[in-house]
Amino acid sequence: MSERDVYLGQILTFGVSEFRGNSLLTFQPRPELAADEVVLPPGVLRTIEQHVVLASARTQALRATGQHLKRGLLLHGPPGTGKTHTVRYLLGRLSGRTVIIMSGRALRFIGQATALARRLQPSVVVVEDVDLIAQDRSFSPHGSSPLLFELLNEMDGVGADTDTTFVLTTNRVEIVEHALTDRPGRVDLAVEIPRPDADARERLLRLYTREATLDLPDPAAMIAATEGVTASFIREWARRAVLRALDQDGRARLDQPTLRTALDELLDERNALTRNILGGTPTEPGEHAVPPLPYPPAGQAFIAEPGIFRPLP
Repeated sequence: MSERDVYLGQILTFGVSEFRGNSLLTFQPRPELAADEVVLPPGVLRTIEQHVVLASARTQALRATGQHLKRGLLLHGPPGTGKTHTVRYLLGRLSGRTVIIMSGRALRFIGQATALARRLQPSVVVVEDVDLIAQDRSFSPHGSSPLLFELLNEMDGVGADTDTTFVLTTNRVEIVEHALTDRPGRVDLAVEIPRPDADARERLLRLYTREATLDLPDPAAMIAATEGVTASFIREWARRAVLRALDQDGRARLDQPTLRTALDELLDERNALTRNILGGTPTEPGEHAVPPLPYPPAGQAFIAEPGIFRPLP
């Protein structure tokens, strides 16, 4: 029964149906991404692979030398920098492992997901936006979420000899409960996925325009104009440029004027909210057209205004 389990080696997501709130388990295709499609600072992807993929390939040797198999990886950084993309790359490298992905409303099924992971090991449990349930108790007037305690208990309850990897992502690592990140045995490696530097931004532009003809002999000025943006911003820039350049045969030739026009459109002050959503708000290096709002006082009703919170009358 274990060898022929229909869930074994699959990628699964939890969800909720609209019919009486029934829970659903959905099969997902395994991503296929090459290493050059993951643009990170030098050495970062290698560090992640060694912690997850290499250890996965050497479980028998680790067991033979008395080492534990349970691993915890936390990917953190601003929205749109490539955390989920990096996770998708890892899932492609972990062929044959059962993967359970938890996000949004499905986070309430963390107990069921971990139980399934134990049964279907070797396995990976992916918890996206873990700060939604693992917010530091000092940020909440009601203390920690019950789901946080359940997550902590489940991560502790997975035995050292259980071949299960926990991969957590968050956009706001500063508010994640320290009981999750500071205690050894829960998270063994925390990796920041930062905003791309100039070299990475050019690599991203070439990656997202690889199916088009890129005629850009000197991209330095335009790349400099995107200082501080995220990978999501670069991707949208490439999409808009291709859309402008498409001919009747569906081919696109991207030259400097076309790319410049698409970039200027995104950088226009009227698109400040769009840039903020895409993770690219700067107008000058180090500046942001839409400053991030601070966190509101715990337990208070408020009206959000530019840069402040004003209590309700």
